[in-house]
Amino acid sequence: MGHVVRTAFATLAALVVPCATLAQDYPKKPMLVILPMQSASASDVMVRLVAQRMAENMKQQTVIVNMPGAAGLIGTERIARAAADGYTIGGLNDGLLTQIPYLYQKVPYDLVRSFDPVSMVAAVTYVLIVHPSVPAKSLKELIALARSQPGRIDFASGGVGNAQHFAMELFNRATGASFGHVPYRGATAAGLDVIGGRVPAMFSSIAVPLPAIKEGRLRALAVPSEKRSPLLPDTPTFQEAGVPNFVFFTYTALYVPAGTPKPIVQRLNDEAAKALSDPAVKERLLGLGLEPASSTPEQLGRLIESDRAKMIKVIKEANIHIEPEK
Repeated sequence: MGHVVRTAFATLAALVVPCATLAQDYPKKPMLVILPMQSASASDVMVRLVAQRMAENMKQQTVIVNMPGAAGLIGTERIARAAADGYTIGGLNDGLLTQIPYLYQKVPYDLVRSFDPVSMVAAVTYVLIVHPSVPAKSLKELIALARSQPGRIDFASGGVGNAQHFAMELFNRATGASFGHVPYRGATAAGLDVIGGRVPAMFSSIAVPLPAIKEGRLRALAVPSEKRSPLLPDTPTFQEAGVPNFVFFTYTALYVPAGTPKPIVQRLNDEAAKALSDPAVKERLLGLGLEPASSTPEQLGRLIESDRAKMIKVIKEANIHIEPEK
């Protein structure tokens, strides 16, 4: 019996030692970071900042490649099919794992089993804006106006299945109001039409409409976050404005192919936290209206699970379906 125990411990030690040295020796060669989104988008900018600082700290060359197309499915599939050795890292926004798989008929990757979470990178905070011609000076007044005219007060979004669209659908359910949806081909076009008064309202990431808000060309009613934004300190949260428990934000995080050794995942998590604590990185992200937000792999995994359940419910109730462009 003692011989069996000694043998078992020897076998365990033989497994533990390589795992311990694995993270120390990593990385030995250049790493590839795949971004399934357009260059210069918010997700692109935040991941590049953090990945570049991680590469500098790890003293290893890192190649960052944009692979947009088919709503991000092309790049996401490439990450899912890569070797699980820590040398391919994906920078994915939350929609690619909580919305896209349920909006399209065919998705070339398994949502649950294709990726291991590494760390959050940053969150995008939003603001509810209206054109100054809208006879609603507060969030409560806008809700009352929409309830008095069901479906007649329109909301703009960057397209069906876009973050602004989901914010609106969640807002409808949280308030009992019924706003009309006017989808555009991109958030920029939608925002311009709200500024022009052609559509009354929109949810937008804070940084984009900030100049127009300060110039009085748009009115900010409330931010759907837990605390006020430092970019709009005079704008109340939804909680303060009378709509409790309504929080909406989007985020981008780092993932690796499923099955990547845990010591490597932990090393990447440590490096991401180190990069996000760098004052220069934090200042740059905050200046772009982004909120630095590191996490443990477990925290990120729980957040994805929670958001997935919420988005599946909205997609089914609102019957949202789209097909990726060829």
